[in-house]
Amino acid sequence: MDLRIFTEPQQGADYDTLLTVAKATEDLGFDAFFRSDHYVSMGSADGLPGPTDAWITLAGLARETRRIRLGTLMTAGTFRLPGVLAIQVAQVDQMSGGRVELGLGAGWFEEEHRAYGIPFPKERFGRLEEQLAIVTGLWGTELGKTFSYDGEYYQLTDSPALPKPAQDRVPVLIGGHGASRTPRLAARYADEFNIPFASLEDSERQFGRVRAAAEAAGRGADALVYSNALVVCVGKDDAEVARRAAAIGREVEELKANGLAGSPAEVVDKIGRYGAIGASRIYLQVLDLDDLDHLELISAQVQSQLG
Repeated sequence: MDLRIFTEPQQGADYDTLLTVAKATEDLGFDAFFRSDHYVSMGSADGLPGPTDAWITLAGLARETRRIRLGTLMTAGTFRLPGVLAIQVAQVDQMSGGRVELGLGAGWFEEEHRAYGIPFPKERFGRLEEQLAIVTGLWGTELGKTFSYDGEYYQLTDSPALPKPAQDRVPVLIGGHGASRTPRLAARYADEFNIPFASLEDSERQFGRVRAAAEAAGRGADALVYSNALVVCVGKDDAEVARRAAAIGREVEELKANGLAGSPAEVVDKIGRYGAIGASRIYLQVLDLDDLDHLELISAQVQSQLG
């Protein structure tokens, strides 16, 4: 089971904080550092000192880390034109020596679009499908050849399809709870399917849909990695769990019901249950980015038991 650290910087984190967490992620043996792609905080968080851009952040981290994978859960398709996104991701992949992964979604948080003057079109899923076709098409075009695309939302004419990523194929992550269109899109374009903040039952059901869609597409169900993103709150004892829950404004029992919370043994057990339904990777949503002792505990007493 791979454990990856997943951060939500829009809730309040500058680049230096993210760099500190990313370096701890690497030093403590986790597989990857991922971040969200949002510009406005959610809930009661003030979001200070203000938003950081996902791909600018990852470009910096690409030069400051050496081993960990770097990526987004999920880049909002509404934020970037697909041709520009293909250039950005390819460049950061080169800067990292081939350690980047692209999680791409349709975009959903209308408030942040209004706040920063970003168009929020009604039909976003169709745009996402075209974006995936364009980004992967640009990367997959042979050197010396051009790429053109004539879609409903995007048109490209004789693109040189440059630059190329360092990797032969940048892993693409697609996720969500949609029952039909999402599995079909994952089966066509994704290397990994991720379901965020879902129960065991809902995860198993959605993994089954994606596996069936992959089989129908002729890829085979095991061609994709299946993963979950879950909030994490671990403590050596009940008092430490309660303290960490309070620090992120959550209740312990709610966290245990909807995430990975409790003692290391409890969390290892629950991760095992997600593994039993097909997940081979867990993104640990870490909400208190100043609590590096939390990461150390997870590394020493959770990750060490997962092999």
